[in-house]
Amino acid sequence: MNSSKQKEWLYGIHTIQTLLKTDASRISELRFLRGRKDQRLQTLQSLADREAIPWAWAKRDELDQLAEGKHQGVVALCSAGTVADESQLEQLLAELTEQPLLLVLDGVTDPHNLGACLRSADAAGVHGVIVARDRSVGMTPVVRKVASGAAESVPFIMVTNLARTLGRLKAVGIWVVGTDGEGQELLYDTDMTGPLALVMGAEGKGMRRLTREACDRLVKLPMLGAVSSLNVSVATGVCLYEIRRQRTNALSKP
Repeated sequence: MNSSKQKEWLYGIHTIQTLLKTDASRISELRFLRGRKDQRLQTLQSLADREAIPWAWAKRDELDQLAEGKHQGVVALCSAGTVADESQLEQLLAELTEQPLLLVLDGVTDPHNLGACLRSADAAGVHGVIVARDRSVGMTPVVRKVASGAAESVPFIMVTNLARTLGRLKAVGIWVVGTDGEGQELLYDTDMTGPLALVMGAEGKGMRRLTREACDRLVKLPMLGAVSSLNVSVATGVCLYEIRRQRTNALSKP
């Protein structure tokens, strides 16, 4: 894993609660909104006390300056989280005890979309999220806040060459399925129960040419109204839950 020694201010109740439960050693200190004493913040304070992490009260304008978005009354000074690279991907796959399910995001640059995709990935049981190092917003405090804790639980893998990485996945038996409005198959008509990497394109532009060419198959969602496409985070959620539905049904068959 690669990690930075730099510190960053994270914020949001779900994000910090997950961090306190899974990787509390990253937190140097916590600050809470002065005068707010609801149960959710008290729970965070109890978790911090259990881990011997110092915390203090702060005024709203202080928290507003430390957070890039809605902080919900709590911020935490943390060491930067770990981000995996190509060298860890093979190890991740080797340690799995079920069919791999990977989410590949090609060129998602909006932090809110990336955070929402991570949240859907966590909920649907994705084993890892792969992005291109120079074609992604990366892991920022805004992404972590929107992900509501999923950024701490789903392996996040940044690769140098996305098309090359997809080729490596195919070489070890993982089927690469891309989503594209020009795809010939509907998602619902495609068997998604085997080892799978689902590729989602960027906001508006979709997948790049080399990424599209690296896919084994292209599928699409039915669009029955006036709009031609869905937001990438919405489409990701729809696709992942269809995959999860198919896998659950396959396991229940005698």
